[in-house]
Amino acid sequence: MMREIPIEKNDDIEFTIDALGSEGQGIGRVDGYTVFVPLALPGEKIRAHVIKTTSGYGVAKLTEVMEPSKDRVQQDCPAYPRCGGCSMRHMSYEAQLAAKTKQVRDAFIRLGRFDGSEINVQPCHGMEHPDRYRNKGSFPYGYDENHCIVPGFFSPRSHRIVPIADCPIQSENIMAAVRVVTDWAREYNITPYDEQKRCGLLRHCMVRESSSGVIVMVVTAGKLPHDIELVEMLRASIPHLIGVVHNLNKADTNIILGNRFTTLWGSERLPVTVCGHSFQVSMPSFLQVNPVQTEVLYSYALDFLDLKGDERVADVYCGIGTITLMLAEHAKEVIGIECVPEAISDANRSASENGIANAKFICGNAEDVLPRLVSGGTKLDCAVIDPPRKGCDAAVLKALAQSGVSRIVYISCNPATLARDCRMLVDMGYFVEKIQPVDMFPWTYHVETVCLLSKHNAKQHTEVGLNLDELDLTNAEKTAT
Repeated sequence: MMREIPIEKNDDIEFTIDALGSEGQGIGRVDGYTVFVPLALPGEKIRAHVIKTTSGYGVAKLTEVMEPSKDRVQQDCPAYPRCGGCSMRHMSYEAQLAAKTKQVRDAFIRLGRFDGSEINVQPCHGMEHPDRYRNKGSFPYGYDENHCIVPGFFSPRSHRIVPIADCPIQSENIMAAVRVVTDWAREYNITPYDEQKRCGLLRHCMVRESSSGVIVMVVTAGKLPHDIELVEMLRASIPHLIGVVHNLNKADTNIILGNRFTTLWGSERLPVTVCGHSFQVSMPSFLQVNPVQTEVLYSYALDFLDLKGDERVADVYCGIGTITLMLAEHAKEVIGIECVPEAISDANRSASENGIANAKFICGNAEDVLPRLVSGGTKLDCAVIDPPRKGCDAAVLKALAQSGVSRIVYISCNPATLARDCRMLVDMGYFVEKIQPVDMFPWTYHVETVCLLSKHNAKQHTEVGLNLDELDLTNAEKTAT
């Protein structure tokens, strides 16, 4: 018999928040019925307006905090929370770190089916200065209420533009570049692209920055007019500008970049230094957005692997080879696998420029390349895997287990898929040894995690120093496995 739902849509309710959800929303219960409330914090007594009910849960909009949590802080961004970029600016930074630690632990217990005693999640490693940390920004364009073209972010779960004058997690150089592109668009009557009507020109402004400079890329749905004027305006206003790129994207999708890139001025690749190695990053290639925490994350990965210098290591989903080159200094050979051709090109160039000869890169899908290497007899000692949010393909995990690697360092931006994949690896003979969350994305619910899995040593597990005759066992217990 289906249980009756105690609330209805448009009800105004009062209740206490008990916990945080995986996306930072408050969770409470009304007569045993679960209700999710964005922007609410554990321990708070609130008033909320019900906007959705299902058989299993409801969603409500926070209307009043009647008894605030000690962790609540004043919101410091005029676009928050409408823009959808941040989700935790109402929470103290210390509370965010604690919540992310708990998020990782809960994922392993609930989704990975681990017993709490099996896992040891260390406190999330935070930042000393958790603002202006992003080295990349991508801003869609639209119209404001006065029909003036503006940059912004998409409102949560929609493609409605929320205008942004500044963003406290983006670098100041990135925001300065976006303002110049906006001024150019207004001066030359450049229309923003409308996804619904499939008309207009300017889709996005993407900016990347490193200590070496800034590259600005504009994404349009057609031929770029007034490109000379755009370059002149950017060069006059951005002191550290090293390149201006145009990307053509005519596709009727929400994918940001098309396949055609044209360099309008300067360089199309951004010089970046990661863990002492120099890289030339092309605009389509993946690079971690928080350079300070990237060094922290990769240091944990290297420490967990505990390389002695004679190992052959697989770096699966290697991107532009940032981890690969770091590992190559401590291993005999490293094999990087990545499906993006531009990233592989960047990786090969960086290996050559850094004088690293023991790093090899293979372009292809990890689920195809790694099983082929393992079945072909390639011997591996350990591996690093850093997949996208969806996690690893099962073929990758099976190939790792078949290879017999003694240690696997799994880097993940999604605790749910990390826990799922770790369960599969444990079922194939590994155990979770270390779990270290790293706050790569302050003020959001996202968290990066580095996890060490080690292979059970069969010899150690069978040669246990016990004499069964000395124990008070029944005959049946003596034969039990």
